[in-house]
Amino acid sequence: MSSQHKPRVAVVFGGRSSEHAISCVTAAGVLAALDRDVYDVVPIGITTGGRWVLVEDPSRFSLEDGKLPEVPAAGTPVSLSSDVDSKALQRFEDGDVTEFGAVDVVLPLLHGPFGEDGTLQGLLELSDTRYVGSGVLASAAGMDKQVMKLLLAGQGLPVGPWTSFRARRWNTDRAAVVAEVEALGYPVFVKPARAGSSIGITRVTSPEGLEAAVAEAISHDPKVVVEAALVGREIECGVLEDLDGGEPLTSLPGEIEIVGGHDFYDFEAKYLDSGNVRLTCPADLPDDVVAAVRSTAARVFEAMGAEGLARVDLFVDPTRGADGIVVNEINTMPGFTPFSMYPRMWAATGVDYPELVHRLLQLALKRPTGLR
Repeated sequence: MSSQHKPRVAVVFGGRSSEHAISCVTAAGVLAALDRDVYDVVPIGITTGGRWVLVEDPSRFSLEDGKLPEVPAAGTPVSLSSDVDSKALQRFEDGDVTEFGAVDVVLPLLHGPFGEDGTLQGLLELSDTRYVGSGVLASAAGMDKQVMKLLLAGQGLPVGPWTSFRARRWNTDRAAVVAEVEALGYPVFVKPARAGSSIGITRVTSPEGLEAAVAEAISHDPKVVVEAALVGREIECGVLEDLDGGEPLTSLPGEIEIVGGHDFYDFEAKYLDSGNVRLTCPADLPDDVVAAVRSTAARVFEAMGAEGLARVDLFVDPTRGADGIVVNEINTMPGFTPFSMYPRMWAATGVDYPELVHRLLQLALKRPTGLR
Protein backbone atom coordinates (compact mmCIF):
# COMPACT_ATOMS: atom_id res chain seq x y z
CA MET A 1 0.00 0.00 0.00
CA SER A 2 1.62 3.27 -1.07
CA SER A 3 1.93 6.25 1.27
CA GLN A 4 -0.34 8.22 -1.10
CA HIS A 5 -3.20 5.74 -0.87
CA LYS A 6 -6.03 6.55 1.51
CA PRO A 7 -7.46 3.26 2.79
CA ARG A 8 -11.08 2.88 1.78
CA VAL A 9 -13.27 2.08 4.77
CA ALA A 10 -16.80 0.72 4.37
CA VAL A 11 -18.67 1.50 7.60
CA VAL A 12 -21.55 -0.98 7.76
CA PHE A 13 -24.38 -0.49 10.25
CA GLY A 14 -28.09 -1.00 10.93
CA GLY A 15 -29.07 -4.58 10.16
CA ARG A 16 -31.93 -6.98 10.72
CA SER A 17 -31.64 -7.48 14.47
CA SER A 18 -33.64 -5.83 17.24
CA GLU A 19 -30.51 -3.76 17.95
CA HIS A 20 -30.80 -1.96 14.59
CA ALA A 21 -31.28 1.49 16.13
CA ILE A 22 -28.35 1.12 18.52
CA SER A 23 -26.12 0.16 15.61
CA CYS A 24 -27.20 3.35 13.82
CA VAL A 25 -26.36 5.46 16.87
CA THR A 26 -22.95 3.79 17.13
CA ALA A 27 -22.29 4.49 13.44
CA ALA A 28 -23.18 8.17 13.81
CA GLY A 29 -20.48 8.57 16.45
CA VAL A 30 -17.83 6.61 14.55
CA LEU A 31 -18.50 8.33 11.22
CA ALA A 32 -18.16 11.72 12.87
CA ALA A 33 -14.80 10.70 14.36
CA LEU A 34 -13.19 9.26 11.22
CA ASP A 35 -10.51 11.50 9.76
CA ARG A 36 -11.37 12.03 6.08
CA ASP A 37 -7.79 13.17 5.43
CA VAL A 38 -6.62 9.69 6.39
CA TYR A 39 -9.49 7.47 5.23
CA ASP A 40 -11.85 7.34 2.27
CA VAL A 41 -15.13 6.57 4.06
CA VAL A 42 -18.15 4.86 2.51
CA PRO A 43 -21.18 4.63 4.88
CA ILE A 44 -23.41 1.63 4.13
CA GLY A 45 -26.67 1.10 5.97
CA ILE A 46 -28.50 -2.22 6.16
CA THR A 47 -32.25 -1.82 6.51
CA THR A 48 -34.35 -3.86 8.91
CA GLY A 49 -35.35 -5.93 5.87
CA GLY A 50 -31.73 -6.66 4.93
CA ARG A 51 -31.30 -4.19 2.03
CA TRP A 52 -27.80 -2.66 1.75
CA VAL A 53 -27.87 1.01 0.71
CA LEU A 54 -25.42 3.87 0.40
CA VAL A 55 -26.06 6.48 3.07
CA GLU A 56 -25.72 10.13 2.11
CA ASP A 57 -26.22 11.83 5.49
CA PRO A 58 -24.91 9.73 8.40
CA SER A 59 -25.51 12.55 10.90
CA ARG A 60 -29.24 11.75 10.85
CA PHE A 61 -28.60 8.60 12.87
CA SER A 62 -27.73 10.31 16.14
CA LEU A 63 -29.97 9.59 19.12
CA GLU A 64 -31.99 12.74 19.71
CA ASP A 65 -34.97 13.36 22.02
CA GLY A 66 -35.24 9.64 22.73
CA LYS A 67 -36.08 8.85 19.09
CA LEU A 68 -34.49 5.68 17.74
CA PRO A 69 -33.06 6.07 14.21
CA GLU A 70 -33.52 3.64 11.33
CA VAL A 71 -31.82 3.09 7.97
CA PRO A 72 -34.31 4.16 5.26
CA ALA A 73 -35.06 1.74 2.45
CA ALA A 74 -34.63 4.53 -0.11
CA GLY A 75 -31.09 4.82 -1.38
CA THR A 76 -28.75 3.33 -3.91
CA PRO A 77 -28.52 -0.45 -3.38
CA VAL A 78 -24.99 -1.71 -2.89
CA SER A 79 -23.18 -4.96 -2.14
CA LEU A 80 -19.70 -6.36 -1.78
CA SER A 81 -18.39 -8.19 -4.81
CA SER A 82 -17.91 -11.94 -4.45
CA ASP A 83 -14.75 -11.65 -6.54
CA VAL A 84 -11.88 -12.30 -4.13
CA ASP A 85 -9.42 -10.45 -6.35
CA SER A 86 -11.39 -7.22 -6.75
CA LYS A 87 -12.95 -6.67 -3.27
CA ALA A 88 -15.03 -4.03 -5.03
CA LEU A 89 -18.27 -2.44 -3.98
CA GLN A 90 -21.04 -2.97 -6.49
CA ARG A 91 -23.76 -0.39 -7.06
CA PHE A 92 -27.16 -1.25 -8.52
CA GLU A 93 -28.98 1.49 -10.41
CA ASP A 94 -31.68 1.27 -13.10
CA GLY A 95 -31.00 -2.42 -13.59
CA ASP A 96 -27.26 -1.90 -14.14
CA VAL A 97 -24.47 -3.16 -11.92
CA THR A 98 -21.36 -1.00 -11.69
CA GLU A 99 -18.23 -1.29 -9.59
CA PHE A 100 -16.94 1.79 -7.84
CA GLY A 101 -13.69 0.91 -6.18
CA ALA A 102 -12.15 -1.69 -3.92
CA VAL A 103 -12.64 -1.75 -0.17
CA ASP A 104 -9.53 -2.00 1.98
CA VAL A 105 -11.31 -2.65 5.26
CA VAL A 106 -14.84 -3.00 6.58
CA LEU A 107 -15.84 -1.53 9.94
CA PRO A 108 -18.88 -3.65 10.90
CA LEU A 109 -20.85 -1.75 13.52
CA LEU A 110 -23.80 -4.12 13.68
CA HIS A 111 -25.06 -5.36 17.02
CA GLY A 112 -26.86 -8.63 17.62
CA PRO A 113 -27.84 -11.37 15.15
CA PHE A 114 -27.14 -10.99 11.42
CA GLY A 115 -24.01 -8.94 12.03
CA GLU A 116 -22.25 -9.35 15.36
CA ASP A 117 -22.77 -13.12 15.50
CA GLY A 118 -20.30 -14.25 12.84
CA THR A 119 -22.68 -14.05 9.87
CA LEU A 120 -21.30 -10.82 8.40
CA GLN A 121 -17.79 -11.91 9.35
CA GLY A 122 -18.28 -15.08 7.31
CA LEU A 123 -19.39 -13.06 4.29
CA LEU A 124 -16.28 -10.89 4.57
CA GLU A 125 -14.07 -13.96 4.93
CA LEU A 126 -15.48 -15.40 1.71
CA SER A 127 -14.44 -12.27 -0.18
CA ASP A 128 -11.05 -12.04 1.59
CA THR A 129 -11.96 -8.59 2.88
CA ARG A 130 -10.24 -7.27 6.00
CA TYR A 131 -12.51 -6.13 8.80
CA VAL A 132 -12.43 -4.77 12.32
CA GLY A 133 -13.10 -7.10 15.21
CA SER A 134 -13.37 -10.78 16.00
CA GLY A 135 -13.61 -13.56 13.44
CA VAL A 136 -16.45 -15.97 12.76
CA LEU A 137 -16.01 -18.33 15.70
CA ALA A 138 -15.32 -15.76 18.43
CA SER A 139 -18.15 -13.55 17.16
CA ALA A 140 -20.63 -16.44 17.14
CA ALA A 141 -19.53 -17.79 20.52
CA GLY A 142 -19.54 -14.34 22.09
CA MET A 143 -23.10 -13.80 20.88
CA ASP A 144 -24.37 -17.08 22.34
CA LYS A 145 -24.48 -16.74 26.13
CA GLN A 146 -24.67 -20.51 26.66
CA VAL A 147 -21.64 -21.29 24.48
CA MET A 148 -19.73 -18.34 25.93
CA LYS A 149 -20.25 -19.53 29.51
CA LEU A 150 -19.16 -23.06 28.62
CA LEU A 151 -15.97 -21.79 26.97
CA LEU A 152 -15.10 -19.46 29.84
CA ALA A 153 -15.77 -22.06 32.51
CA GLY A 154 -13.67 -24.53 30.52
CA GLN A 155 -10.76 -22.10 30.78
CA GLY A 156 -11.17 -21.81 34.54
CA LEU A 157 -12.77 -18.38 34.49
CA PRO A 158 -15.43 -17.66 37.13
CA VAL A 159 -19.03 -17.55 35.85
CA GLY A 160 -22.22 -17.39 37.89
CA PRO A 161 -24.82 -20.18 38.25
CA TRP A 162 -27.01 -20.60 35.17
CA THR A 163 -29.09 -22.98 33.08
CA SER A 164 -30.19 -23.00 29.46
CA PHE A 165 -32.96 -24.60 27.40
CA ARG A 166 -34.68 -24.35 24.04
CA ALA A 167 -38.32 -23.54 23.36
CA ARG A 168 -38.94 -27.18 22.41
CA ARG A 169 -37.90 -28.42 25.86
CA TRP A 170 -39.89 -25.66 27.58
CA ASN A 171 -42.97 -26.89 25.73
CA THR A 172 -42.42 -30.63 26.24
CA ASP A 173 -40.64 -30.92 29.61
CA ARG A 174 -41.61 -27.74 31.44
CA ALA A 175 -41.61 -29.22 34.96
CA ALA A 176 -37.96 -30.24 34.64
CA VAL A 177 -36.97 -26.80 33.31
CA VAL A 178 -38.84 -25.06 36.12
CA ALA A 179 -37.03 -27.26 38.64
CA GLU A 180 -33.65 -26.29 37.15
CA VAL A 181 -34.56 -22.61 37.35
CA GLU A 182 -35.80 -22.87 40.92
CA ALA A 183 -32.56 -24.59 41.91
CA LEU A 184 -30.81 -21.31 41.03
CA GLY A 185 -32.94 -19.45 43.57
CA TYR A 186 -34.97 -16.34 42.88
CA PRO A 187 -34.46 -13.70 41.64
CA VAL A 188 -33.20 -14.84 38.25
CA PHE A 189 -32.62 -13.13 34.92
CA VAL A 190 -34.31 -14.76 31.92
CA LYS A 191 -32.54 -13.86 28.67
CA PRO A 192 -32.57 -14.67 24.96
CA ALA A 193 -29.32 -16.58 24.48
CA ARG A 194 -28.34 -14.63 21.36
CA ALA A 195 -29.40 -11.02 21.77
CA GLY A 196 -27.88 -7.87 23.22
CA SER A 197 -28.64 -4.36 24.51
CA SER A 198 -30.69 -6.03 27.28
CA ILE A 199 -33.48 -6.71 24.76
CA GLY A 200 -35.88 -9.45 25.83
CA ILE A 201 -34.43 -9.73 29.35
CA THR A 202 -36.69 -10.01 32.40
CA ARG A 203 -35.82 -10.02 36.09
CA VAL A 204 -38.01 -12.65 37.74
CA THR A 205 -38.50 -12.58 41.50
CA SER A 206 -40.96 -15.47 41.97
CA PRO A 207 -42.26 -18.56 40.13
CA GLU A 208 -45.37 -16.64 39.05
CA GLY A 209 -43.33 -14.44 36.73
CA LEU A 210 -41.36 -17.18 35.01
CA GLU A 211 -43.76 -18.15 32.23
CA ALA A 212 -44.19 -14.60 30.90
CA ALA A 213 -40.45 -14.00 31.09
CA VAL A 214 -39.67 -17.15 29.10
CA ALA A 215 -42.28 -16.21 26.50
CA GLU A 216 -40.63 -12.78 26.13
CA ALA A 217 -37.17 -14.32 25.72
CA ILE A 218 -38.41 -16.92 23.21
CA SER A 219 -39.97 -14.14 21.13
CA HIS A 220 -36.38 -13.03 20.42
CA ASP A 221 -34.56 -16.39 20.36
CA PRO A 222 -35.66 -20.05 20.67
CA LYS A 223 -32.72 -20.64 23.03
CA VAL A 224 -33.06 -19.19 26.54
CA VAL A 225 -30.46 -18.65 29.26
CA VAL A 226 -31.50 -18.20 32.89
CA GLU A 227 -28.93 -16.75 35.29
CA ALA A 228 -28.97 -16.49 39.06
CA ALA A 229 -28.94 -12.88 40.18
CA LEU A 230 -25.45 -11.93 41.29
CA VAL A 231 -24.76 -9.62 44.19
CA GLY A 232 -22.03 -7.10 43.59
CA ARG A 233 -20.91 -4.02 41.72
CA GLU A 234 -21.41 -4.08 37.95
CA ILE A 235 -18.00 -3.42 36.41
CA GLU A 236 -16.91 -3.24 32.78
CA CYS A 237 -13.45 -3.31 31.22
CA GLY A 238 -12.37 -2.55 27.66
CA VAL A 239 -9.89 -4.77 25.82
CA LEU A 240 -7.93 -3.70 22.76
CA GLU A 241 -5.61 -5.84 20.68
CA ASP A 242 -2.03 -4.60 20.65
CA LEU A 243 -0.85 -3.10 17.35
CA ASP A 244 2.59 -4.67 17.81
CA GLY A 245 1.29 -8.15 18.54
CA GLY A 246 1.81 -8.08 22.29
CA GLU A 247 -0.56 -9.03 25.09
CA PRO A 248 -4.07 -7.52 24.88
CA LEU A 249 -4.33 -4.03 26.32
CA THR A 250 -6.97 -3.28 28.94
CA SER A 251 -8.66 -0.06 30.00
CA LEU A 252 -9.30 1.28 33.45
CA PRO A 253 -12.60 -0.27 34.59
CA GLY A 254 -15.91 1.56 34.61
CA GLU A 255 -18.92 1.05 36.86
CA ILE A 256 -22.66 1.08 36.14
CA GLU A 257 -25.01 2.07 38.94
CA ILE A 258 -28.78 2.19 38.74
CA VAL A 259 -29.84 5.12 40.92
CA GLY A 260 -33.60 4.92 40.33
CA GLY A 261 -36.46 3.88 38.10
CA HIS A 262 -35.15 0.47 36.98
CA ASP A 263 -34.66 -2.98 38.47
CA PHE A 264 -31.57 -3.55 36.34
CA TYR A 265 -29.59 -2.07 33.43
CA ASP A 266 -32.29 -2.68 30.80
CA PHE A 267 -32.71 -1.23 27.31
CA GLU A 268 -34.49 1.91 28.48
CA ALA A 269 -31.91 2.57 31.19
CA LYS A 270 -29.07 2.13 28.68
CA TYR A 271 -30.38 4.36 25.92
CA LEU A 272 -33.47 6.35 26.87
CA ASP A 273 -33.29 7.20 30.57
CA SER A 274 -29.69 8.10 31.37
CA GLY A 275 -30.83 10.29 34.26
CA ASN A 276 -31.42 7.20 36.39
CA VAL A 277 -28.06 5.62 35.56
CA ARG A 278 -24.63 6.62 36.81
CA LEU A 279 -21.63 5.61 34.68
CA THR A 280 -18.41 6.11 36.62
CA CYS A 281 -15.09 5.89 34.86
CA PRO A 282 -12.67 5.00 36.20
CA ALA A 283 -14.49 2.95 38.82
CA ASP A 284 -13.59 3.62 42.44
CA LEU A 285 -11.97 0.29 43.23
CA PRO A 286 -8.88 -0.69 45.26
CA ASP A 287 -5.74 -0.98 43.15
CA ASP A 288 -5.53 -4.75 43.60
CA VAL A 289 -9.13 -5.20 42.42
CA VAL A 290 -8.50 -2.95 39.40
CA ALA A 291 -5.51 -5.11 38.50
CA ALA A 292 -7.58 -8.29 38.92
CA VAL A 293 -10.43 -6.90 36.76
CA ARG A 294 -8.01 -5.96 33.99
CA SER A 295 -6.23 -9.31 34.15
CA THR A 296 -9.53 -11.21 34.05
CA ALA A 297 -10.77 -9.15 31.09
CA ALA A 298 -7.61 -9.98 29.14
CA ARG A 299 -8.01 -13.68 30.00
CA VAL A 300 -11.62 -13.63 28.76
CA PHE A 301 -10.50 -11.97 25.51
CA GLU A 302 -7.87 -14.66 24.95
CA ALA A 303 -10.12 -17.55 26.02
CA MET A 304 -12.75 -16.53 23.46
CA GLY A 305 -10.19 -16.04 20.68
CA ALA A 306 -11.38 -12.44 20.30
CA GLU A 307 -9.65 -9.95 18.01
CA GLY A 308 -9.54 -6.18 17.70
CA LEU A 309 -11.77 -5.09 20.57
CA ALA A 310 -14.16 -6.32 23.21
CA ARG A 311 -15.89 -5.17 26.36
CA VAL A 312 -15.92 -7.59 29.26
CA ASP A 313 -18.69 -7.24 31.85
CA LEU A 314 -18.07 -8.48 35.37
CA PHE A 315 -19.48 -8.39 38.88
CA VAL A 316 -17.24 -7.61 41.83
CA ASP A 317 -18.47 -8.93 45.18
CA PRO A 318 -15.97 -8.71 48.07
CA THR A 319 -17.99 -11.29 50.06
CA ARG A 320 -16.98 -14.01 47.57
CA GLY A 321 -13.39 -14.00 48.81
CA ALA A 322 -10.16 -13.31 46.91
CA ASP A 323 -10.93 -10.58 44.38
CA GLY A 324 -14.66 -11.44 44.25
CA ILE A 325 -14.83 -11.31 40.43
CA VAL A 326 -17.47 -13.14 38.41
CA VAL A 327 -17.57 -12.82 34.61
CA ASN A 328 -20.97 -11.90 33.19
CA GLU A 329 -20.24 -11.75 29.46
CA ILE A 330 -18.05 -10.53 26.61
CA ASN A 331 -19.31 -8.16 23.92
CA THR A 332 -17.24 -8.44 20.72
CA MET A 333 -18.75 -5.27 19.21
CA PRO A 334 -19.64 -3.03 22.14
CA GLY A 335 -21.70 0.12 21.86
CA PHE A 336 -19.41 2.75 20.39
CA THR A 337 -21.15 6.11 20.65
CA PRO A 338 -18.93 8.82 22.18
CA PHE A 339 -20.94 8.35 25.38
CA SER A 340 -20.80 4.54 25.51
CA MET A 341 -18.81 2.90 28.26
CA TYR A 342 -16.20 1.30 25.97
CA PRO A 343 -14.80 4.56 24.50
CA ARG A 344 -15.26 6.33 27.82
CA MET A 345 -13.09 3.74 29.57
CA TRP A 346 -10.39 4.13 26.95
CA ALA A 347 -10.57 7.93 27.18
CA ALA A 348 -9.96 7.60 30.93
CA THR A 349 -6.98 5.36 30.10
CA GLY A 350 -5.49 7.93 27.70
CA VAL A 351 -6.86 6.91 24.29
CA ASP A 352 -9.43 9.38 22.97
CA TYR A 353 -12.35 8.48 20.69
CA PRO A 354 -10.82 9.36 17.26
CA GLU A 355 -7.55 7.65 18.18
CA LEU A 356 -9.43 4.54 19.31
CA VAL A 357 -11.26 4.28 15.97
CA HIS A 358 -7.97 4.84 14.12
CA ARG A 359 -6.21 2.09 16.08
CA LEU A 360 -8.97 -0.41 15.34
CA LEU A 361 -8.72 0.29 11.62
CA GLN A 362 -4.94 0.01 11.71
CA LEU A 363 -5.24 -3.35 13.47
CA ALA A 364 -7.58 -4.60 10.76
CA LEU A 365 -5.41 -3.30 7.93
CA LYS A 366 -2.38 -5.14 9.34
CA ARG A 367 -4.23 -8.44 9.58
CA PRO A 368 -3.38 -11.04 6.90
CA THR A 369 -6.30 -12.33 4.86
CA GLY A 370 -7.11 -15.98 4.19
CA LEU A 371 -5.29 -17.25 7.29
CA ARG A 372 -8.07 -17.62 9.83
